[in-house]
Amino acid sequence: MSNDQLITIPTLNGRPEGDFWPSDAYDQQVHTLRDNLGKKLYLVEVKYNDINIAINVANKPVKLLDVIKFKGHDPQRRLYPHMLILDDGRGLDLGWIARATCNKPFHPAPEDILYQENKLVEHLLFHERQLNANLIAETSRHQLAALLGKSTNPLSLEE
Repeated sequence: MSNDQLITIPTLNGRPEGDFWPSDAYDQQVHTLRDNLGKKLYLVEVKYNDINIAINVANKPVKLLDVIKFKGHDPQRRLYPHMLILDDGRGLDLGWIARATCNKPFHPAPEDILYQENKLVEHLLFHERQLNANLIAETSRHQLAALLGKSTNPLSLEE
């Protein structure tokens, strides 16, 4: 199993130039978010742990109360220099948001996209994955080993 086949969330280490942290459009997108304070947003959130990655595309909007600087930013943990404060009581770091849109959550028009981490969207939302017998067997072995407290190699995306 080669390293380029592992399930990983991209970080600063080993990244190609201009990749992931933060993107070239980051500052402009932060300004766009600030211009939309008080408006309802639809968020695509990225959640991950050692075994799986979850993408949550919310169909219920949240009101953007503020965009604040986050002093504890850390590219290794996907903590960006800014955080969104939402009316549902949460503060979400921009490193955990793949996309923020207004007007509609699914298939937004380009003008409705207020913030988007293009590499995350391409890598996690639209990246083609193949489900095959080998991947199912490897996933099962990995999860069984984790339940039994034994270590295994990380999961691969393909053979």
